[in-house]
Amino acid sequence: MTTHSPPSPSDQELAQLRSLEARINAILPPRYQGCFEDVPPSSMGSAQLKTGPDGQIAWDEIWTTFCHLALAGGPPHRGTLLEAVSAEEATANSERQQRVVAEIERAIGLTTELRTVPSPTPGWVGVRCETANLAGWLVRAIVAENIIARRDGNALFVPAGPRFTVEKEIKNVVTSLAKTCHYLLDHLPAGRRPTGLDGRLVEPASHAEIAASPTAYLSAASELGHGIRQATRLDTTPGKSQGWIGIQCVSEEMSVWMLRAIAVEDVLVRREGDLLCVPVSMHPDRRQGTDRVLSIVEQAYRLWSVHAAQGDGSRG
Repeated sequence: MTTHSPPSPSDQELAQLRSLEARINAILPPRYQGCFEDVPPSSMGSAQLKTGPDGQIAWDEIWTTFCHLALAGGPPHRGTLLEAVSAEEATANSERQQRVVAEIERAIGLTTELRTVPSPTPGWVGVRCETANLAGWLVRAIVAENIIARRDGNALFVPAGPRFTVEKEIKNVVTSLAKTCHYLLDHLPAGRRPTGLDGRLVEPASHAEIAASPTAYLSAASELGHGIRQATRLDTTPGKSQGWIGIQCVSEEMSVWMLRAIAVEDVLVRREGDLLCVPVSMHPDRRQGTDRVLSIVEQAYRLWSVHAAQGDGSRG
């Protein structure tokens, strides 16, 4: 039986791949630049909570090191997405909600250089960043850790809900912010941080948007899933979390590679093992929503194929 090797990449495809890799390097902290292919996706395990003399959690004494940054190819902090709660749920138990918000704010003050600010929408904690660019980098990095986050100008928002516990959800939120800030802010002066990340992001539809227009959401999700299958021949699945479509990659290596390739295109993206999750947008302009996600996924898949063709054939 005669076998045929895949065609060699063209000079144009190789140039596009080099350009993409340069852009990926540009958004990563220096320790990952030029070597992100070598970042292991394995977890170091979870840090244990410590209590200070005042009986409160000593958030600033928990971590001596962190797992690799998920945006660079390391393991996401969570296996599945920690979602936001609805405004109704956040306000239904206002006393408990206030305690959760206060604890997250206290922890952020102990573990990062950032200030917290009130969120105009119940169910979130606001974090004031120096610039919109920094907020843009952090929202990408935190979502890659499987913690939902939003950005509005130079304000970053992370979730807080009345059912959040210190041992689980609060710790998840604090860890993701402490981890991402550690890799960027603690070791990189402001003048050397990644730039060009302050533009409009393609984000997943919120629960409120989906509830307001469920038929439109289902249509957008169906069209996006169908388009991805047509363009890549990869299976898709409705995300475990609303607002996302899962793309079944052939390996974890492929999902890691495509996550980075999509993240540089102003699209929030995350992964659950070898399942790559991209947002279902309800932006009224399809060119800024569904069509944009489809185009970027198609491009990432094509350049992944070019990248894999340069290897030993075992990459998918």
